[in-house]
Amino acid sequence: MLFNSSNPTYDMNVENYNTSVHLANARKQADSRGLDKVLIVDVDAHHYETDNLVPIIERIDDPALRQVALNTYKYKGANAVLFDQPGFQDMGGRVTRYLTRKGEGDGIGGSAGQREAEQAHRWMDALSVDYACLFPTPMLFLGLHPQVHVEVMMARAYNRWMTEVVLPDNPRLVSMLYLPFNDPEETYRMVKECAGKRGVVGFMVVSTRYKPVHDNAYMKTYALLEELGLPISFHASYHWNDQLVSLCNRFIAAHALGFTFFNAVHCANWIVNGLPERFPKLKVIWIESGLAWVPWLMQRLDNDFRMRTSEAPSLKRLPSDYMREMFYTSQPMEMVNNHEALELTFKMINAETQLLYSSDYPHWDMDLPSTIWDLPFLGERAKRNILGLNAKRIFKLDVSHRFPEAGRSGESLANAFDQEVV
Repeated sequence: MLFNSSNPTYDMNVENYNTSVHLANARKQADSRGLDKVLIVDVDAHHYETDNLVPIIERIDDPALRQVALNTYKYKGANAVLFDQPGFQDMGGRVTRYLTRKGEGDGIGGSAGQREAEQAHRWMDALSVDYACLFPTPMLFLGLHPQVHVEVMMARAYNRWMTEVVLPDNPRLVSMLYLPFNDPEETYRMVKECAGKRGVVGFMVVSTRYKPVHDNAYMKTYALLEELGLPISFHASYHWNDQLVSLCNRFIAAHALGFTFFNAVHCANWIVNGLPERFPKLKVIWIESGLAWVPWLMQRLDNDFRMRTSEAPSLKRLPSDYMREMFYTSQPMEMVNNHEALELTFKMINAETQLLYSSDYPHWDMDLPSTIWDLPFLGERAKRNILGLNAKRIFKLDVSHRFPEAGRSGESLANAFDQEVV
């Protein structure tokens, strides 16, 4: 596959793409740190559902919409089926895995389920990831679709495909299934239908949308998730056409702000409307916004709460106290020059028990496990907690497939790993 440059001298031809070869340096890094002896759970990894869009479309319930989607895909391509927007994620082709993965051969299975799993296993093995939570990618913009019915039908079809094709025979892959949040009743129905299916460890709301998380219509869904002991996650994205973000004339600004802005708004509304008091046992995870926004929001909310306590009558503690009990994924972790700032961020969010490693593979801003492992201010147990043990506890993961000597007990697992310290 030829990637043209504005200067022909820098044209790049990528032939015989192979994920394992592409990530050879990541594998060397994992080997040098002995990470195969560490449980690593990637809480935010992605695949491109558009690579297998036809079998997903064929699972759409609405026959008329199903045929429209098939025809649109045939004549206009995947992006025309879903709600897309301008972006620059692949750096104009310089991040080669975006396009070349489609033609990967060399032992990759033929069926959609096989191919999806085997490509995932290749990058997981390169990074030394034992278990990965897979999310879709283009569908992360569906919360902006002008037709709520389309989001509902696509979410239902995608979740069926995941639970019927990808997850059942692949114990290393799990998912927090997509919730069609623009329709509260369908959101509730989705949780009821899919909870308990193999590999379903929770449910995910795409943050990039304009629905308030504190709307009463969602309360029965939160109550059901709390009863089931399943977490709800809010996965960030960006909306370059948002009235505020559209002021940015470069993708770097739209990305840096957009991926933070929507999660910060939803998190603030979640807290000031008293949802942590109403659902104290519901685990809430904030995904792919980095970490720097959390101390900022903690301080802003605490400061205003002290002056306007009457506007948040349900709260019995400071907003930051509730935020310290939430969970956060690490990527993209801001690698600042001031390491003291990063260390303070870890302290403010109780990272040892609340932070979850994520790579965000295959995206351009992905983080390797060494991003956590190499932090000088973390002790051995904290590193192991963040890289895998916290996720095991939250999702109740059975990791015996990878560590049979550890069994199901979290404490026995920790002890087993303590004996294997490199």
